[in-house]
Amino acid sequence: MGNPSSEQPDTHPDTHPDTHPGTEHDPAGEVVEICRDLIRMDTSNYGDAEGPGERKAAEHVAALLDEVGISSRLYESEPGRTSVVAHWGGDGSRDDALLLHGHLDVVPAAAEDWQVDPFSGEVQDGYVWGRGAVDMKDFDAMLLSVVRARARAGRVPSRPVVLCFTADEEAGGHKGAEVLVRDHREEFDGVTEAVGEVGGFSTTVRGRRMYLIEAAEKGMAWMRLTARGRAGHGSMLNTDNAVTRLSGAVARIGAHEWPVRLTPTMQVLLAAVGDLAGVEATPENAPRLIEEFGGAARMLGAVISNTTNPTMLGAGYKVNVIPTEATAHVDGRFLPGFEDEFFATLAELTGEGVEIEFLSHQQPWETPYDGDLVDAMTRSLLAEDPDAVVAPYLMSGGTDAKHFRRLGMRSYGFAPLRLPDDLDFTALFHGVDERVPVDALEFGARVFDRFLDDV
Repeated sequence: MGNPSSEQPDTHPDTHPDTHPGTEHDPAGEVVEICRDLIRMDTSNYGDAEGPGERKAAEHVAALLDEVGISSRLYESEPGRTSVVAHWGGDGSRDDALLLHGHLDVVPAAAEDWQVDPFSGEVQDGYVWGRGAVDMKDFDAMLLSVVRARARAGRVPSRPVVLCFTADEEAGGHKGAEVLVRDHREEFDGVTEAVGEVGGFSTTVRGRRMYLIEAAEKGMAWMRLTARGRAGHGSMLNTDNAVTRLSGAVARIGAHEWPVRLTPTMQVLLAAVGDLAGVEATPENAPRLIEEFGGAARMLGAVISNTTNPTMLGAGYKVNVIPTEATAHVDGRFLPGFEDEFFATLAELTGEGVEIEFLSHQQPWETPYDGDLVDAMTRSLLAEDPDAVVAPYLMSGGTDAKHFRRLGMRSYGFAPLRLPDDLDFTALFHGVDERVPVDALEFGARVFDRFLDDV
């Protein structure tokens, strides 16, 4: 909408993107080009008022949908911070709608660190390179490619579908999904289930490909810690030093070894790994079973316990001046069902004289790994990769599902990718040289097309 304070949605422009000849009815036909086009649109989210915003990408998505007869609405929480919502499908036989959602923003990228321009969308060595290639313009492209091909072929799902592409997910969704849920919840009337990132990607355990479907997320506690003390000359005694007090708290928080805690989702996953390894999964051998995932253990090792990672420190302005204030930022993540333990322990570790301010405080969630939607995801994957294993996992980071679940939806992460055994996929999230295999994108589009046949 032209006026960000308006409650009315904006209508998208009439301009249409170029089509890609010969791909109109193939669900995987456009996925690579759409992914490249989205990567070329810099939607870097710096977590503040800086950055280009998502407007250009949102208008592009709206035009792609409009070209195949799907109308959409654009919502802006602030100038340039734009989300897209569209309604598709439904023949009147069902009133339980399905939400399919992705986000349009990406984290920043320093071009000098990359082998290629991070906003080039270059295809090289069988990969699409660029910021957002795995988080998550790949899934946006899969979804758009499948929907466009199905719309052109008249293969419209009988179940009502809400398509949503949001702003600001990389900074907690406060200017995107949170605004939609709070101010425009009528767009989601009737939605009972939701599918978005991060799941459906493969990893290899004991020579077997295993696809991980997200069924839970840790809660988020982004915190600013502040200690205050008595200013003074650096050469004199000072028993009320803010830097000393804060440093002690940060050191305790960063060094704390949180105990292993297995939620129902991780119990299912580790049982599947235990079957492959020939052992029974227990809390005691959980860390060892996590090692079976290779590079993915970086992420999965973080979801068998609460975690706290100090990320920023700030104090003082001159070496011989003791400042009155010192600050630190901590990224805390807590497991579903273990919130009380997390915050009680955090208070003990922080100690007296340090104030905790929450910059973002979002609840964890966990959806039972059962039901028709789970069956549809499993069948669609096994139809393309029959010898694989499919299991749920708990996501260490956060997604827009935290906001959409406030409307009562059962949520999952399912952006299917069949990945090479030697690709350290989880290192590419927010990493340098982010890239996704071309054949994985095409695989994902085929799987998601099968999935929509079955929901």
